[in-house]
Amino acid sequence: MTKSPGVLAALLLAAAGTGPCAAGDNEIVLFAGRPAPSWSAAIGAFEAPPGASAGLRIGEVDGKQGALTLQWKDSWTTAMRLEGGPPLDLRPFAAGGTLEFDLKVLDLSQGGIYFALGCGPDCYRKLSYVVAGKALQGKPWQHLSFALSCFMRDGDDFSKVPLPFSLEANGTGQVALAGIKLVQSGVPNAGCPDYRTQSSTPGPLDHSWALSSWLARHERKLEENRKLLAAGKKPQMVFIGDSITEGWETPGQAVWQRYYARHDAVALGFGGDHTENVLWRLRHGELDGLAPKVAVLMIGTNNSGDRLDDPRATAAGVKAVIDEMRSRLPRTKVLLLAIFPREEQPTAFLRRLNERVNSLISGYADGKHVFYANINGALLNVDGTLSRDVMPDLLHPQEKGYEIWARSMEPVLTKLMTE
Repeated sequence: MTKSPGVLAALLLAAAGTGPCAAGDNEIVLFAGRPAPSWSAAIGAFEAPPGASAGLRIGEVDGKQGALTLQWKDSWTTAMRLEGGPPLDLRPFAAGGTLEFDLKVLDLSQGGIYFALGCGPDCYRKLSYVVAGKALQGKPWQHLSFALSCFMRDGDDFSKVPLPFSLEANGTGQVALAGIKLVQSGVPNAGCPDYRTQSSTPGPLDHSWALSSWLARHERKLEENRKLLAAGKKPQMVFIGDSITEGWETPGQAVWQRYYARHDAVALGFGGDHTENVLWRLRHGELDGLAPKVAVLMIGTNNSGDRLDDPRATAAGVKAVIDEMRSRLPRTKVLLLAIFPREEQPTAFLRRLNERVNSLISGYADGKHVFYANINGALLNVDGTLSRDVMPDLLHPQEKGYEIWARSMEPVLTKLMTE
């Protein structure tokens, strides 16, 4: 990360904040020109390619003094966090509380933002504000109020919240914040999806990097299918999923040619997809005109990795996708794959989260129309660790990983194709 000397000074000033924390029993002020006592405002996470940058400063923005401005360039992830103070007991705020702040969007033409709250170990709740944020570019300061329930799920313990506010960003952009506070009896003016149904409610992918490419890829896939059918070909296999499935077109291309090209197989994998995004694609034509013998489905790792979805919610999304496939392809056998392992160690949180999803979705197999296969053991070392020779980033397979996938799946796939 690169920072100018002026930005570094602002960061140190933020970390030394001595402003008031409480403003009566009804409010907890987190930032008002400076952070609450013992708290700091800092860039707590930064992932980006070489040459990217991020910076944070405090100053006047569009007539508002003491605004906190985050600017980032070519970032995969940048997070401005209010952190370091004593954990907050937000249980009294749970029922009718709000998270409120003023927002000024200076530039989001090439970026996106998310608001988040971390309530403890393995408890990080993120709310997308990508589309809504872009709509505010160039407009005056906006006061936003989110129900605290937007960041809560059943079973969460809000008795010791170490991270009451985080702004995540990606791409390139600049936004300013002011007056960040928690209100015990607030009035929300901004909505949020229901985490219990989000994974099964169809919708396009709304990450900023996907807004210009996701729908375009969808249209290309529709056109490819039309051309395939017009040429008299009848695809006998369809693969449906996220970036891991999309990888059949790049690192897995040679393996695909050896195993699946002869079946005129179709790959419908989209990077970044959650279950609800696949559901939207299927409802908007990606299976139209197709009647494959087998459809291979693997989806859900982005529900876990991106939003830390409850495994039950992810499983419900997978079930919704299967039901949609069955209604559109009644004669097709669905081969549901366990979500692939991720992270190096078997005890890693996201690995365990995916395994909990797998234990639920395995029950969707009926042995007649829906079949389940778990080939994860073939992708792992004997001790359960994941090798970078198979998945360099511990998530996406390289060619070796696709070869293992194809080889391990071949017996069950051959059986389903010939029955």
